[in-house]
Amino acid sequence: MRSPSPSPVQNPLPRTTAIETVQVLRDVQGPMVAKGPIIRRPKVVAVSERFDLDGRAVRRVQKLTEKYGRGPLVLNVPGRNMAMILDPDDVHRVLEGSPEPFATAETLKRNALKHFEPKVALISHGAERTQRRRLNEETLGHDSPVHQMAATFLPVVEQESLALLDEVRSHGGVLDYDRFLETWYRVVRRVVLGDSARHDTELTELVEKLRGDGNWAFAKPVDTSGRAALLDHLQAALDRAEPGSLAAYMAQMPKGPDAEPVQQIPQWLFAFDPAGMATFRALALLAAHPEHLEAARAQATQEQQSDQAPTLSLLRATVLESLRLWPTTPMILRETTTEVEFVHGVMPAGTSVLIFAPAFHRDERHLDFAHRFAPEEWDRPRTRDDWPLVPFSAGPGICPGRHLVLLLTSAMLADIVQRAELELTSHTLDPERLPSLLNNVGLEFRLR
Repeated sequence: MRSPSPSPVQNPLPRTTAIETVQVLRDVQGPMVAKGPIIRRPKVVAVSERFDLDGRAVRRVQKLTEKYGRGPLVLNVPGRNMAMILDPDDVHRVLEGSPEPFATAETLKRNALKHFEPKVALISHGAERTQRRRLNEETLGHDSPVHQMAATFLPVVEQESLALLDEVRSHGGVLDYDRFLETWYRVVRRVVLGDSARHDTELTELVEKLRGDGNWAFAKPVDTSGRAALLDHLQAALDRAEPGSLAAYMAQMPKGPDAEPVQQIPQWLFAFDPAGMATFRALALLAAHPEHLEAARAQATQEQQSDQAPTLSLLRATVLESLRLWPTTPMILRETTTEVEFVHGVMPAGTSVLIFAPAFHRDERHLDFAHRFAPEEWDRPRTRDDWPLVPFSAGPGICPGRHLVLLLTSAMLADIVQRAELELTSHTLDPERLPSLLNNVGLEFRLR
């Protein structure tokens, strides 16, 4: 009788040396945390732009790839299992494998978001996540490039864009980020909560304060009174269900007992902030590429003469390129719920999985357009066979509001470029070699 075959040996994944770990923490994770993972610290962003820290981070990951190959690569961090994804196929595998075995409710993310949305879908798991994710998808129009409430939302964008242009012209013709962001937040509050929230700057300030606390994750106690004030404020908006708002649209949706609708709204307010960053950077791309600007302007004019909501594909592609070139979520986080076997070893359960998006978006070794503006890359849906460009993540954990974001951002771009000539005065962009980071706060335009 033959004895049973021995079980295959489960080899550990390759692991960085202590020096390499310090280099990754210094060059990749350190600058990202310093800039603010939940809300940006403008001064640190300016320093990162000046000293090309984002480019240095990409080069650091490339060196690891050249040494270790496919990975994943475990970081030698005491007391915490962390692994960095180095291979494009593994990017697809991890993102498509959410929430099992790669949960979106990663530990660091949970500790950051608990400051203002502890029951949001993004850091939920199991049946609770299913209910909360479904409510987000249905409310935000997950599968539709044009939201069902587009006819209500687009006039809001136009009204605020026109008011912005009038204000800029009356103050010397200079458009800076502060003035743009005030307008963008008015759009966001009206779309999410209704017209009565247009001037509710106290709400925006409270959200920003709590997001600032979230930058410190577990290192700072939760401001429970501030969080309660925020959720009470949003609950009142849900109860009011002002016509024409996402709050009213959500009120009509079927909900499971654990859906927690009010706790989903802070994430929308949070996510629309980086959407504004991407929009302002997209204006810079348009100013630096006049041929594309003219084509986008012509398309917008033609589509706005139609009876249907404009899709503005060229301007949507511009926003997507802004997000590819300068990701507003540079580190995509997952956490393993079980052991996961890779080609080069086994990843233990409870491992934080790190996907550093710029390392793939800006990899000139594989992409000839890595450092230039390439909106044509978004002419068709990208698939698993493509190199991973993931401005909104991908797979079952993809941003459920991505289409709504692209609808509103492209509409705002259209309303601005159709009514003004733009000159980028703060930066000189080389179309063949765009910078590793573009500081949105430092951008200025002169309108003619």
